[in-house]
Amino acid sequence: MKADLEVRLVHDGINWIAYHQSFEAFGETLLELDQELTRCLLDRQLFPENSHVTVFMVFDYNCIPTWIRQYASHYFNRYIRLDLKSPISAAQ
Repeated sequence: MKADLEVRLVHDGINWIAYHQSFEAFGETLLELDQELTRCLLDRQLFPENSHVTVFMVFDYNCIPTWIRQYASHYFNRYIRLDLKSPISAAQ
């Protein structure tokens, strides 16, 4: 699957964080992270409004202590497809 955007994904013990050179998006849940990522992309106008964007989130295992990485198979990479509709146009 080809992605339009790639971000680095980490978890700090409380929040999921997606890092990109143009922004950082935070969310306690993956749903909140996806919503914040959509808002960041709209705010920074990295993609046209009302477009669909495929984002590849690459999990950064460096945020996990070395000794426990062998047990960290539950962390993952993920693809998401975001519908970039602004809150104003979505309400209409």
